[in-house]
Amino acid sequence: MTVYFIGAGPGAADLITVRGQRLLRQCPVCLYAGSIMPDDLLALCPADARVVDTGPLTLEQIIAELVAADAAGLDVARLHSGDPAIYSALAEQCRHLDALGIAYEIVPGVPAFAAAAAALGRELTVPGVAQTVTLSRVSTLSTAMPDGEDLITLSKAGATLVLHLAAHRIDAIVPQLTDGGYRADTPVAVVAFASWPQQVVLRGTLADIAVKMHAAGITKTAVIIVGDVLAAEGFTDSYLYSSGRTRGSQH
Repeated sequence: MTVYFIGAGPGAADLITVRGQRLLRQCPVCLYAGSIMPDDLLALCPADARVVDTGPLTLEQIIAELVAADAAGLDVARLHSGDPAIYSALAEQCRHLDALGIAYEIVPGVPAFAAAAAALGRELTVPGVAQTVTLSRVSTLSTAMPDGEDLITLSKAGATLVLHLAAHRIDAIVPQLTDGGYRADTPVAVVAFASWPQQVVLRGTLADIAVKMHAAGITKTAVIIVGDVLAAEGFTDSYLYSSGRTRGSQH
């Protein structure tokens, strides 16, 4: 028996990986994360599968489901939106499974920030503009940020910044970013429900993005991207395909 932590992708059913889809089709038990999992993806589960919405469950109840499946010798597809590597509560589940001696495997998925960048038609790293992407979130009552990871500190580099789980705090976010390393006219984009049929894309600057988000009613399931790469023009072509590069070189 194995628990497969599967990155289900950002929303669209066809953005799950081939491996993830194969496992989802064959596992007799599927645990998924509430309303952020589209119905057409869940439809891939076997017709007789035990399908459990973990939205209303506690961690202890989720582990109990995994323990029961293990006792019955049934493989589990544990679906997480995006990629399990970030903001998925994967670590705490794995810690319990390690203690219980239950085998698991992690299947990566398309992260929400990648789907957001695709929706914007932008690369998040551009030669001479930004070569660093910082993925972060904001402090909440339930999850404080570690020392040194506040937005003012993170923004000082002026690189591309991607914020997850932060749309509801946009009024507090903007002044922190402008107090750090970004200008009021720094480009910002917000993608809500990236890859879903109801996807919404907003473009603006730090000076006006909060107003646009309030007007659009965006408070959750959104990725906020900040940085000059969003409006980069006239940048130098990369060396990768340069005519001056010796063919066959890897550097």
